[in-house]
Amino acid sequence: MSAVAKRLTRSCFVGHVKLGGDAPTVVQSMTNTDTADYLATALQTAELARAGSELVRITVNSPEAAAAVPKIRDHLDRMNCNVPLIGDFHYNGHRLLTDHPACAEALAKYRINPGNVGFGKKKDEQFAQMVELACKYDKPVRIGVNWGSLDQELLARIMDENSSRPQPLDATEIMRYAMVTSALESAAKAEEVGLHGGKIILSCKVSSVQDLIAIYRELSKRADYALHLGLTEAGMGSKGIVASTAALSVLLQEGIGDTIRISLTPEPGGSRTQEVIVGQEILQTMGLRAFTPMVAACPGCGRTTSTLFQELAGEVQDFVRAKMPEWKLRYDGAENMTLAVMGCIVNGPGESKHANIGISLPGTGEAPSAPVYEDGQKTVTLKGDNIANEFKQIIERYVERTYSKKLKS
Repeated sequence: MSAVAKRLTRSCFVGHVKLGGDAPTVVQSMTNTDTADYLATALQTAELARAGSELVRITVNSPEAAAAVPKIRDHLDRMNCNVPLIGDFHYNGHRLLTDHPACAEALAKYRINPGNVGFGKKKDEQFAQMVELACKYDKPVRIGVNWGSLDQELLARIMDENSSRPQPLDATEIMRYAMVTSALESAAKAEEVGLHGGKIILSCKVSSVQDLIAIYRELSKRADYALHLGLTEAGMGSKGIVASTAALSVLLQEGIGDTIRISLTPEPGGSRTQEVIVGQEILQTMGLRAFTPMVAACPGCGRTTSTLFQELAGEVQDFVRAKMPEWKLRYDGAENMTLAVMGCIVNGPGESKHANIGISLPGTGEAPSAPVYEDGQKTVTLKGDNIANEFKQIIERYVERTYSKKLKS
């Protein structure tokens, strides 16, 4: 799909999902339910998986949460939802994994934050204990460094070393250097304990776009571990979407990144699935993967005083996204389909001809008719009050006759 050459990293499997190597970049998300409420967590996990999340991370922060993990896995399996679960551990992960072996077994990957795994002499012991458990249960580990919880002993050491440099680094350079150093030193320790390098995924989360780009460029030069990308605390709404897109697109264009997560703050009562959709759309608009048919639509101008094209564009996008789980099971390639919903005669016919299916709606003062183009050829002109439903039926029929049916196993 794309001329972008993905950086080759060591590969591993998280459950049935391949990371690294020649595998495509994977979309990940995280629940925000209380994990101890196993039913609520299982339902949200399933919702994220239906939206397209290929890995789902859950917080494991208490004995109650750890005890709930096998129940979550069982409930998902009964729902025929095989999305791998990642356990997010801080402070007490060594105890939870030791005391709850069923939790350790049910999880497909452990996330360890080296800044929050322990303090003083206990830090190395507790880190090693978690890695040993990962080896015992044959699980990969994401070593997730975060600027907000960076190992203070390591930072103090680096600052001391910096003070003796002929040309000391500035504060930003120290932060970037400390993040990369923490990740690589922790990975080396994990390998010393016995974890194969192919089972290590690294991440270095910051909230600044330029810092994230610089850090991951350096990581990609210095190691061949699989890398998880994400701008932490990206924010709400357009700010979070724009910041995440700006950072990740640069890195992905350079072939860096084996998994991504878009850490959006959801609107109150908003669906957690928005972060999944944004992650998919970043990869798809860059031509790196295809998840669901994309809808091109004009922004509108003085020629389009009617809201019909806006309403139809939104309805069509919602329609194909809702239909995609069914199409994915029945047909090969429907996710690559392109659609166009245009608002007037200026660019409408031309854009419609370039899409697999396109419709050019009447602009202000134009004749009340909407020509439809399929693979560049005009096939029908829609009129009246039922254009939306008729256009969706055209899309359904196109999928049925264009994409080969999958054989039932």
